[in-house]
Amino acid sequence: MLNSVSIMGRLIGEPKFRTTPSQVPVTTFTIACDRDFSGRESEQKTDFIDCVAWRGTAEFVQRFFHKGSMIIMEGRLQMRSWTDRDGVRHEKTEILAENVYFGDSRKKED
Repeated sequence: MLNSVSIMGRLIGEPKFRTTPSQVPVTTFTIACDRDFSGRESEQKTDFIDCVAWRGTAEFVQRFFHKGSMIIMEGRLQMRSWTDRDGVRHEKTEILAENVYFGDSRKKED
């Protein structure tokens, strides 16, 4: 079976970095990806995709990517579910980032 995702888009906010109780780094972020135009539609549509990166990839994203940065990712789609403190069940689909690349050239430091 194959579960492989390649995606390019811009971060809609600053990556959220944290460590787990066992000190494993994790970064979550959301990217905006424009859809290709299709048919007679004159309005561009955008998808907002939640992503998560672990360990070294998490540290790399947190250090080098910021709101508005273009990011290229390879990873896999994952679905997870949990029950919150109030007993409400939640489900989330996200991309688990395995390889991350710069999508634009880096800005020159002043």
